[in-house]
Parts: sequence; C-alpha cells; structure tokens
Amino acid sequence: MKEGPDIARIGTLIGDPARANMLTALMGGQALTATELAQAAGVTLQTASSHLSKLEDGGMIAQRKQGRHRYFTLADTAAGALLEGIMGFAASRGHLRHRPGPKDPALRKARVCYDHLAGDYGVRMLDSFVARGAIETDGENLAMTEEGRAELGKLGIDVASLASGRRPLCKSCLDWSERRSHLAGTLGKALLSHLLEKGWARRSGESRAVLFTPEGERKFLALFPAD
Repeated sequence: MKEGPDIARIGTLIGDPARANMLTALMGGQALTATELAQAAGVTLQTASSHLSKLEDGGMIAQRKQGRHRYFTLADTAAGALLEGIMGFAASRGHLRHRPGPKDPALRKARVCYDHLAGDYGVRMLDSFVARGAIETDGENLAMTEEGRAELGKLGIDVASLASGRRPLCKSCLDWSERRSHLAGTLGKALLSHLLEKGWARRSGESRAVLFTPEGERKFLALFPAD
C-alpha cells in the first residue's frame, strides 16, 4: 500500500526495545530528562538523545525547556492511548516481560496511565460508575448521566468545566493488566487528581504505581463499591 497512514513508521518507532522502554517510562505522565530516560532504557546518554530525536520527529513525544534543562513527555493523550492499547493487545496474546519483584502487584492494583488511574482499581472505578447509573455505555463509548454529574458535584468536581474542552469527558481505555476498560478522558484525569489531592494515595517514586494509604483505600472502596 503506497498511500494512507504510515503505520510501519510508528511500528518501527515503538518496536525498538530502548525506545519502548522510554515510552513506557513516560506513561507515568511526568516530564523526564534525557538522563532519566537513558537510565530507563539502559543506554548511554548519547544513544538516548538519538532515540529521543526520532520519537519527537515521529510525533510520539514532545520536548519542554525550563532554563538550561530539557524535559520530555508523551506528545498527547492519543500517544498514551496508543501505548496502553498496544500493551493490552500484547498482554492478551501472551507477550509479557516478567520481572519478579514487589513492583508488579502494586502496578496491577493501581497505576498511572498517562494522566488517569489504571489497574484493578481503575477498572473497579469505571465498573462502579456504570453499575449505579452514573455512566452509560454503548460498546466502547461512555456518557455521563445527570445522576453522575450530580454525584461528582458532591465531590467538588465541576463536570461542566471538564466537558468544555476538545478532549472527551469520558473515554474507555483498555487496561493491559486487567484486559478490560478503565476510565480515561478529562474525568479520569480529574478523579486521579482528586485521589492524590485528598491524600488518599500517592505516586510511587520508583514506578507508575499509585500507593493508597489504609484510610484512603477504605474511602476509595466505599466510594466505588464492587458490583
């Protein structure tokens, strides 16, 4: 096929192991330096700079400058959704890289997927919203109901403001570890921020894991009961 989207280029960009590790590190939603990404990829800084240039040219990442320092992030939510989708596809086909250790259970329980909550708790949150009629589903399409807007208003989340931008309010995102959907979109981002701001959970400094306090976990499970 000589015309149309060039998926081969994207596949080549993501398919390199070092670049794949860099992109996975950026799935935490934080801006990282070239040195930090070189460490994540297990390559030299010079090699990392070459990889980062290719990823930026391919539209996968963006660069931000602050003083003399340069930071890198995923280009946008579309890049994050693409990577999470590929992770889910790989997991469903049995293509897994397993590194034993304490990080694995924590990542599967709750982690950051670019800017929203993923893992078991991310899926539980969406399931709970759907079960009580706060979110309606039509295949992979999600829509917030009036009951849901009222419920979120009680939490101090302004749904009208979240829905005013170009980005979807509610979006389904395939979870690579649970193989089911969790909640993305501006609402998913706002809910993760709410959990962190309330002190119910904090981000791990070593991985994408979201670590709940005992009290925060009790409140989260009460707010999002399992069906």
